[in-house]
Amino acid sequence: MPANKKYLSTPVQRFLKITAGFVGGYFVMLSLHLLLTYLFRQEQVIVTAFITGYILWAVLLLLAFLCKSGWKIWGIYLALSITFYGLFHLLNH
Repeated sequence: MPANKKYLSTPVQRFLKITAGFVGGYFVMLSLHLLLTYLFRQEQVIVTAFITGYILWAVLLLLAFLCKSGWKIWGIYLALSITFYGLFHLLNH
């Protein structure tokens, strides 16, 4: 029995969700860990980022598929990345 068509995403929305999960989630994870290097010693963040980075990226990848709109999740991930990266630069200079 095939899935009901009203519950399936369009190919464009599916592409946006996949790229937001992979690329956007990775940028959010990197920018957050970069900001954490300001709060904690850099060595500690790098060591823990091996585990927490992968877990955070996997959660962000899954969250991208729970959102109805791929554009919305891209906007959220870009806003978070820019915020974390901007805070890092403001605090360091």
